[in-house]
Amino acid sequence: MSATSALPRQVKALIVARAVNQLGGFSLAFLTVLLNRSFGASLAMAGVVSALFGLATIPSRLAGGRLADRWGRRRTIVAGLVGLALAQLGLAAAPGLIAAMVCALLMGLAFELFEPPSQATIADAVPPAGRASAFELLTTAVAAGSLAAGLIADVVGRWSLRWLFVVDAGTGLACAVIVWLALALAPDAVPRRDDQSSADSTSAASQVGHANLAGPAIVPAPAASPWRDRALLLVTASGTVFALVSMLMLTALPLSLGAVGLNPANAGLIMAASTATLVLARPVLRTRLAKLPHAATFAVGYLLMAAGFGGYALAHTLPTLLLPTALYSLGNLLVMGRSFAVVSELAPTEASARYLAVYGSSWGVATLLAPLVATWLIGVSGPASLWTVSALACAVMAVAQPWVVRRVQGLRDDLGVIHSTKPMADRYDAVSI
Repeated sequence: MSATSALPRQVKALIVARAVNQLGGFSLAFLTVLLNRSFGASLAMAGVVSALFGLATIPSRLAGGRLADRWGRRRTIVAGLVGLALAQLGLAAAPGLIAAMVCALLMGLAFELFEPPSQATIADAVPPAGRASAFELLTTAVAAGSLAAGLIADVVGRWSLRWLFVVDAGTGLACAVIVWLALALAPDAVPRRDDQSSADSTSAASQVGHANLAGPAIVPAPAASPWRDRALLLVTASGTVFALVSMLMLTALPLSLGAVGLNPANAGLIMAASTATLVLARPVLRTRLAKLPHAATFAVGYLLMAAGFGGYALAHTLPTLLLPTALYSLGNLLVMGRSFAVVSELAPTEASARYLAVYGSSWGVATLLAPLVATWLIGVSGPASLWTVSALACAVMAVAQPWVVRRVQGLRDDLGVIHSTKPMADRYDAVSI
């Protein structure tokens, strides 16, 4: 029996639902340009509104974890998807800038609600030995949805930017229906910590303490709060830089295309090319780079991203953007996967969700800052300066991030943490590359 066929029904349905939801997933990239072109906001004002959206995603993610404990996971996932869809429909139908700003803020408050319960549902429903296959399937399904989404964005965006948000709302509602029906018979509450067997603590090393590709893995010591874990905070700080350059790419791409005389809707084609690159290159990456140490993988990833951004600074036609897009996409995939691997190694078994939530807050900060930085740099000196700054930031991180990995290991050694030599390839197969 294959790993895929052995997955629980609710996990398969959740993966299908996320792929359906991803079909409209490129509307966020057009939020700033929509406010600028359809509602008459200045470039600076559009950036501020998009930043407020990003600010709202931080409490949204934290609320998702709390609501999952109180309402149950299925209700929280559905509430988040429906709330987001209603806000998107309101934005598409907004009569003026004020109404559009309110709807954008409501979008941010609903945007991350479904992430914590979705991740927890997969983690709890699948035994440790099958989790890599489950998340690998999720990654593939979301990538397939993203590929189609890029094509949809290119077609619909040429007609009307508002309709991009209508399409996204429709896919979100379809996802909510699938989740509601598929998880109807599944447990809807998070298992209480006092109901877990004592074996959970003794199996912590086998679940999160597999060997670090840079050396022995970290079996973390118990921490009262993730916010007091200096190693996690250091990883989160470096992760915020990565999240910021990633969000700059997403937020600024349509604006930069318009600034050089191209149709902003072409961003959909570029994103589709990005996703196709990841799907086609994944088998090669898994065989060639899967066994590289964390530090080396971070360095390679950031250098590829820097090369991609540098190519963007020089490119002014759609064909010349394709190679930089491929380089950026491959680098982004490498850095993204290893970042989650490092956080997972740091997290105690009983606090993995809280650790991932703290690390995930870096994306909220990046979503807040990215539109402000992008609109300011493009407005002052054009898109070439934005991509040049992004390339330089990635070049710096190619040196800084390996230091962070070594520093995190040193902090754990200072605390006298026990190490394990058990291979971690199975656990991080899906998330590393």
